[in-house]
Amino acid sequence: MLSFRELRCFVPLARCGRRWLASLVLGLMLAGVAWGGFELERMRQAALQRYGASAAEAVDAWRRAMAGWRDLPEAEQLQRVNEFFNRRIRFADDSALWGQPDYWATPLETLARGSGDCEDFVFAKYFSLRELGVDDSRLRMTYVRAHVGGPGSTVTQAHMILSYYPQPGVMPLVLDNLVTSIRPASARQDLTPVFSFNMQGVFLGGADQVSSPVDRVSRWRELLLRMRMDGYTP
Repeated sequence: MLSFRELRCFVPLARCGRRWLASLVLGLMLAGVAWGGFELERMRQAALQRYGASAAEAVDAWRRAMAGWRDLPEAEQLQRVNEFFNRRIRFADDSALWGQPDYWATPLETLARGSGDCEDFVFAKYFSLRELGVDDSRLRMTYVRAHVGGPGSTVTQAHMILSYYPQPGVMPLVLDNLVTSIRPASARQDLTPVFSFNMQGVFLGGADQVSSPVDRVSRWRELLLRMRMDGYTP
């Protein structure tokens, strides 16, 4: 069974940097009614009980925004979701935020805290876009080596982005919290893909074919289990 620690050997996972912002997943519907994979009122109540009124208000703001984006063209949905989280969520290292070296926060946790690291930005955007109806085959959570320090620098750090594929096999678009505008991967020479994954499985490098099942990524399994407690059904 391939563990997350074994997957991490493909890249020396450092913490992702400093300038970040992002958050979570859902759309506005009647109380207690599930939309897509989420039970919205259950999610709001969980935020209220665990984190207080400000967390519930953050979930409400996300729900209202998502409701207004549901009928937009897909390209516009990408832009709105990317901007929403990059503007509202501030970067925080897991050790400072959660007291752990590496913690994958649920969208609810990210919204409630108003903070997260690069992975948390990506999960929030990924699940939000899936709730808006973007097909999972078009989305991949991608670990990359990010080159930092300007031209000529050989310094890299581990980072995660969300990749969007308009069509199978074409150059993806990059949703990032380091460079906030959405750009094609060809314009992000500072990023080198290591592996990516979605609900379908794990992809090595820029491969189009699944190399292993996603349920072998232990932290992903743990994340989905906690999301179920928040009111999410995969």
